[in-house]
Amino acid sequence: MRTLRSFDGTPEHWAPTLVTAERIRTLEPDGVVSAMLIAGGRIVALGDTERCRAAADDAGLGRPRTVDLGAKTVVPGFIDPHAHPLMHGQMRSWVDCSPGRARTIDQIVEHLRERARLSPGEGPIRGYGYEHRNLAERRHPTRFELDQVATDREVYLMNASGHGGVVNSYTLAKYGITRDTPNPPGGEFFRDADGELTGELSDAACNILTGADGVKVGNHGPNLHLGDPRQEHLDQLRTAQRSFLAGGVTAVGDAQVTRREFTTYLDLAEAGDLHVRYSMYLLSALLDEGLEMGLHGPFGNSRLHFAGFKFYADGTLGGWTAYFPDGYVGDPCRTGMLYHEPAEYAQMIARAHRAGLQTATHAQSPDAIAMVLDAVEAAQRDDPRPDARHRIEHCGLPTPEQVNRIAAAGIMPVNQTQHYYNWGEGVLDAIGSPGERFNPLGEFAAAGVPVTLSSDAPVADPLPLQAIQTAVTRRTAQGAELGPPQLRITAEQALHAHTLSGARALGREAELGSLAVGKFADFTVLAEDPLAVDPQSIADIPVVSTWVDGVPRYESEQSA
Repeated sequence: MRTLRSFDGTPEHWAPTLVTAERIRTLEPDGVVSAMLIAGGRIVALGDTERCRAAADDAGLGRPRTVDLGAKTVVPGFIDPHAHPLMHGQMRSWVDCSPGRARTIDQIVEHLRERARLSPGEGPIRGYGYEHRNLAERRHPTRFELDQVATDREVYLMNASGHGGVVNSYTLAKYGITRDTPNPPGGEFFRDADGELTGELSDAACNILTGADGVKVGNHGPNLHLGDPRQEHLDQLRTAQRSFLAGGVTAVGDAQVTRREFTTYLDLAEAGDLHVRYSMYLLSALLDEGLEMGLHGPFGNSRLHFAGFKFYADGTLGGWTAYFPDGYVGDPCRTGMLYHEPAEYAQMIARAHRAGLQTATHAQSPDAIAMVLDAVEAAQRDDPRPDARHRIEHCGLPTPEQVNRIAAAGIMPVNQTQHYYNWGEGVLDAIGSPGERFNPLGEFAAAGVPVTLSSDAPVADPLPLQAIQTAVTRRTAQGAELGPPQLRITAEQALHAHTLSGARALGREAELGSLAVGKFADFTVLAEDPLAVDPQSIADIPVVSTWVDGVPRYESEQSA
């Protein structure tokens, strides 16, 4: 039986601490203060130094130790409500084939071959991060090109979207995939004009990569759950945790949890190493089991808790599997797909809704978003819940009419501006001028829809300041500006979107997301004020330190 460590406090959590800084942005009505009193891992008082010292005396805490941060700016710890932490850590052990390292297929092959030379044996060679529109060839690699890496072991090159990639011929043969193998529901083995397998596979077709005993998800989403030895998964999650903390993130929503993720979280908790707060969304493939167990709402402790269920409506724009029934501008023969028939999906949402559960559905195209809206609206009509907080993940291309429906239904979109920072031009190539509205945050704000930002790590690194800058400027890494100015939001709105709104998306705004008396002392120290600098330089602001429960869990060299 597992015995999990309590996170109710250690001596360093309980010791009263007075934190002072030039500017502490609380995101509460008091706005900006200069001092914050912490004890027991929570905020006891806010204001100036005199007021906080008086509060310490009134509470019988004695004289607190003082941490003077000088001319720094303190903000609430960033909340990343949609990420894949274990996958993020696992990617760090794979071969980086992103545009910064590989601009051609030959360069990708050479990087993978180098890994093969350095790791002889039978283990798989895995790479990640390519985006075919950023390659000189402007196409996906093929299995024949990956055969140059190895013909006697698995080779898998994951697309930057995480929704598929390319494998070598050995992998297809190992798992019995031939030109006559039918496509699985929710996935595809791609073929050329002659019907021959190209090696590209997407979404549910990635189930083969987990092996006979690995996690299977059926047609409930892309299979991200490639197995490694248990200790490696533990190290990978530690790696991801350091990455989140370095970006100033103190709480994360894991947007696709299966037994692989859940077991690793429990292992890390047993070791006393959960230094980021995690909210778990179980994949919809587990809905029957969850309902049978009686899951009907959030539960857990302050570091690890169950939040709801994750669903998929369609695929991804990056892999051209988001659902566009009339075809992509960049390839009219591709239409993408829906993971479920609308009636099947609506039934699943209704069951989760009746049980009192929050749902979070991946949907990118207008047709997929319509399927989610129809299902949620029907569930609410049959069983009204005033604050259900159903979510649409990514919600990339809602129509203006759908934005109004989202507002009326109380649905929370969870967006990732770094997607168009990294690949905005690729969205335009894929679907044409409608792509200029990708992530229309300004329209959300104007309609009263809460704006929420996240990273989708490892699809993008957990860098909230980069996400905030992009929300304000809509400028891509290549310098293009997507869409008209009314799609932008202000820096203050973007800061709220990556803090308090993120906490609300997780159902945790009572304890996270702003700096208020009684909330956890989770905060991030920045070298400059993101609301005062040139918007084009927000992403350049150094994260000095990241605090959870009033304890620094990350400190930069500048801080040291």
